[in-house]
Amino acid sequence: EKPTKGKVIAVGKGSRNEAGQVVPLDVKKDDVVLFAKWGGTEVKVNGEDYLIMKESDIIAVEEAA
Repeated sequence: EKPTKGKVIAVGKGSRNEAGQVVPLDVKKDDVVLFAKWGGTEVKVNGEDYLIMKESDIIAVEEAA
């Protein structure tokens, strides 16, 4: 299946590695990303649908024009 495009609206602080250290994320707010249709978890907040996913589910980040 073709990947889906979306805009990042928020990011967390990062993930923890095996040593317990926080590894910062490569994606940032307002990035446009491509991800597989099966990626993430759908949630509804205040009537709006959002998709929460791990950075590893992101296939690519579009470069700004």
